[in-house]
Amino acid sequence: MINTIGYEGADLSDFISSISDAGVDVLIDVRDRAQSRKKGFSKTALSEALNAVGVEYLHLRELGDPKEGREAARSGQWEKFYKIYAKVLASEVAQHAIERIIELSETQSTCLLCYERDHRTCHRKCITDEIETRISKKARHLGVRKFERAA
Repeated sequence: MINTIGYEGADLSDFISSISDAGVDVLIDVRDRAQSRKKGFSKTALSEALNAVGVEYLHLRELGDPKEGREAARSGQWEKFYKIYAKVLASEVAQHAIERIIELSETQSTCLLCYERDHRTCHRKCITDEIETRISKKARHLGVRKFERAA
């Protein structure tokens, strides 16, 4: 199973509970830079918190959205964002990373992580679109428990 999640607006405990409740085995961080101003969401702290609940952490930087892509998305320049990220996805290293995700998902429940809460405005949607085309399975876009309770 392939899932995705964004941590925007979430606190670490609700995020970890959401991942655990969804049965995720491997969280795959697809941020270009696995750093965050939000406490607990930088690479080392997040990896330790996930390991404490039995979830493996994997950072696939090669699938990260480069700075210019993030800037285009933040300013609502969607055509520019998609053009920039399409080049990333077309790269050999990104294609190998996608193959790795597909292989992991054959035996484990995986979840792609990035910042944006709404997967439709995040590059992880581009990644899952590519994967869905290859394996004919739909990705599940998870919400953080705090927000799902409020909805």
